Amino acid sequence: MNEELESLYNNRTWKLAKPPKGQKVIGCKWVFKKKDGSPRVDATRYKACLVAKGFSQREGIDFNEVFSPVVKHSSIRVLLTIVALFDLELEQLDVKTTFLHGDLEEQIYMKQPKGFIVEGKEDHACLLKKSLYDIKQSPRQWYKRFDSFTIGHNYSRSNYDSCVYHKKLQDGTFVYLLLYVDDMLIASKSISEINKLKTLLNNEFEMKNLGAAKKILGSLLVLH
Repeated sequence: MNEELESLYNNRTWKLAKPPKGQKVIGCKWVFKKKDGSPRVDATRYKACLVAKGFSQREGIDFNEVFSPVVKHSSIRVLLTIVALFDLELEQLDVKTTFLHGDLEEQIYMKQPKGFIVEGKEDHACLLKKSLYDIKQSPRQWYKRFDSFTIGHNYSRSNYDSCVYHKKLQDGTFVYLLLYVDDMLIASKSISEINKLKTLLNNEFEMKNLGAAKKILGSLLVLH
């Protein structure tokens, strides 16, 4: 819980403020997760997530657009075919605290998290500056932020899948990037180009480098 809050503070997710009279203040809760690692490779991880009670948000007041694309399964299959056919390197990344990277456009107040209410400011609430888990527009705001960043670094978005990006290198080969919410697949003939992209992403977002891809959407990956 302390680690989660530290990440929220470092990301300037909110600032404490007294809500205006009549302002709706949504609640929040702690959610605990166990993430199983790959056998003999990754250890089991335990995480605490602070989740907003987004179900109490009102459409047209607290949010408008909420749709956010994810990569199509057919695009993943096409990439795996390309990787196997041309013997490409395939690496995987995970975005830490994904939705905290999206900037909110609406004014949303949230109660201070239970167990961490600031002494002397009990009547204050968290005025959200960044998206938070279960805020209805969080996935969309994260995608908009990621899309803008990637396009701004000379990657092209596929006309057939909004979560597939590619960049042509000087030798005529490509770097491919596929995004599924907080999971990324990166493929290229050049491992150095993959590492360049990893560094670029890590400098902007807090990433976990998972190395060579072993699982995709929870399924074990075997390339022959």
